[in-house]
Amino acid sequence: MFSLSNGLSLLRAPLALLFLSQSLTLRLSAIILAMFTDALDGFLARKRRSTTQLGAVLDPAMDKLFVFIALSVLLYEHQFEIWQALAMITRDMFLCIFGIYLKLSGKWQAYQFRSIRWGKATTALQFLVLILLTVKVAIPSFAYFIFFIFGLLAFVELFQLVKKQATNAKS
Repeated sequence: MFSLSNGLSLLRAPLALLFLSQSLTLRLSAIILAMFTDALDGFLARKRRSTTQLGAVLDPAMDKLFVFIALSVLLYEHQFEIWQALAMITRDMFLCIFGIYLKLSGKWQAYQFRSIRWGKATTALQFLVLILLTVKVAIPSFAYFIFFIFGLLAFVELFQLVKKQATNAKS
């Protein structure tokens, strides 16, 4: 089902394309609007009780698209190193491994997709780092290791969710 919340999620795709501009103002505006639409779509979906499986997949997918495009542009401009970009998407690599696990274990169809605490924290941190990189604030290398920790915590949270959903299904 398509909803206002899903429409707000989809807005992050054209906002990501604004990041291709050399304008600092456009880039910062794109990041801030992406953050705003991310917060607003979730709020509206919960308030209107219109959360959907489509929204549960679309929202994080649009976040990832935005972050990947922004990271690619900044990497192309030599704003930071490849290992730092990879660190920032650690959670997404763990998410891919989790998806493979779901598919191979036959749990994909039964799994209820929803946002997780460490996924939200990672996205917020990604947006913050994008703002800092955009305004050319040097981020200490050790700070990127936080993404590894958040990625691992998200991975653990996903497996806990599978276990919880399996327990609830048996009840």
